[in-house]
Amino acid sequence: MSLNWKEINLVIQELDLQGAQIQKITQSNFHTLNLAVYGRSGAQNLLIVIRPGVCRIHLTQRTVPKSEKPLRFAELLRSRLGNARIEEITQIGSDRVIRLIMRRGTERFFLLVRLWSNAANILLTAENGVIIDAMRRLPKRGEISGEVYRGIGGWDSAAGAASQPEAPASSRVEKMAAPALHIRELPGSGSFNERLDDWYAEHGTALSLEALRAEALKNFEGSTARLDAALERLKAKEKAYSEADRLKQYGELILAYISMIKPGDEWLETADFFTANETIRIKLDPAKKAQENAAAYFDQYRKAKHGLERVQEEIAACISEIDRQKSLLTALLAETNPLRLQKRLMSKEARPVRRDGKIRPGLSFKRGDWLIIVGRSAAENDELLRRHVKGNDLWLHTRDFPGSYVFVKTRAGKTVPLNILLDAGNLALFYSKGRNAGKGDLFYTQVKYLRRAKNCPRGRVIPTQEKNLAIELDEKRLRDLEGCRT
Repeated sequence: MSLNWKEINLVIQELDLQGAQIQKITQSNFHTLNLAVYGRSGAQNLLIVIRPGVCRIHLTQRTVPKSEKPLRFAELLRSRLGNARIEEITQIGSDRVIRLIMRRGTERFFLLVRLWSNAANILLTAENGVIIDAMRRLPKRGEISGEVYRGIGGWDSAAGAASQPEAPASSRVEKMAAPALHIRELPGSGSFNERLDDWYAEHGTALSLEALRAEALKNFEGSTARLDAALERLKAKEKAYSEADRLKQYGELILAYISMIKPGDEWLETADFFTANETIRIKLDPAKKAQENAAAYFDQYRKAKHGLERVQEEIAACISEIDRQKSLLTALLAETNPLRLQKRLMSKEARPVRRDGKIRPGLSFKRGDWLIIVGRSAAENDELLRRHVKGNDLWLHTRDFPGSYVFVKTRAGKTVPLNILLDAGNLALFYSKGRNAGKGDLFYTQVKYLRRAKNCPRGRVIPTQEKNLAIELDEKRLRDLEGCRT
């Protein structure tokens, strides 16, 4: 549950932050902010959470991890409040709104923290009340950059005192109910801040260890169920493909007994010299000649042999992913810091695999919001074309050298930027026989303009509507791309 105004008041009474310097600002996600400060009480971490159901502010002894990607509000706070000193921290009446007044040099800023469960927010304003930015931008409330903040806790710089506009109806209801509120008796020892920190870590609903571990288990069960189902399907395919040699034998038997086959026959029934002369019946296409029926079985044999190789690769990848998921779950359940556990649950490593259980082959490079995929062999090129790219995705390949297929996954309503095209072009040339030349020409077109070449090796395609791209290998660009491998 969220803190009530009496609990917030007790938290603030215990704080000794006047004159403390803000040394570090960390935003773990879209609702968790931490201010690392240093003052008379030494180094402390002030945790602010605006997630519905667990809105709170208190000191924490637990490490607050950074987001995987820079978040807008934290970057803004670092630019404005880095090394600022806290002049005052106050709760405004019983409205669950906290105002921090901070000064950096000659500039004065106000950080307003509203801990209403269904309308929580953190805003940074200038001294004149103009909103610099908000953690949650709420246009209907006027809580966006450039607007003058009119809510509870605003500052009237001319009067030099807190402005107190009439509270909204929701706040007036809370005030009427305020006498029934009380400060919870929390287990453990130490200050109220310390006991709150421990209690929320264990029991804080969506951010508690118990709830987060349950989420980890649920994700694991869903992922492994899909992987197990995919593994069963792959094993069934493997069994079917493992009988490929029998298809070859059918073709050889047809050729061996070709004189017994009359035009229009639907079956060949004869002794099978591959199985100690047992009688065998082989299905024929009556519209084809005997040689054509034999050729059809040989063709099925070749496809089954290639299919067996692919399906065995997929089985190995599927088993590897199941093992990875088990190791990941063990590591997640061993985590004792709920904030770090939450970050890991939101990271790439813990995301569920594709529903079909297929693992993408080749190399993947994530450059900003763009994904570039490189097939390293004919088999990977073919697999990517069949199952992992779509018609509007971009395909690149060297014009005069054999090499990898490179794909750029397109984004809705976005044109592939030049720097991404150059990244993909460098990868296409680097993973080709033209690498040593240092430069070369490339084809590029959309996947929907590729057609498979008949009677050619697997993965061979013929492009249409292609364009030319001249590339000279850029060593710095390639080094940067190596750091973007996923």
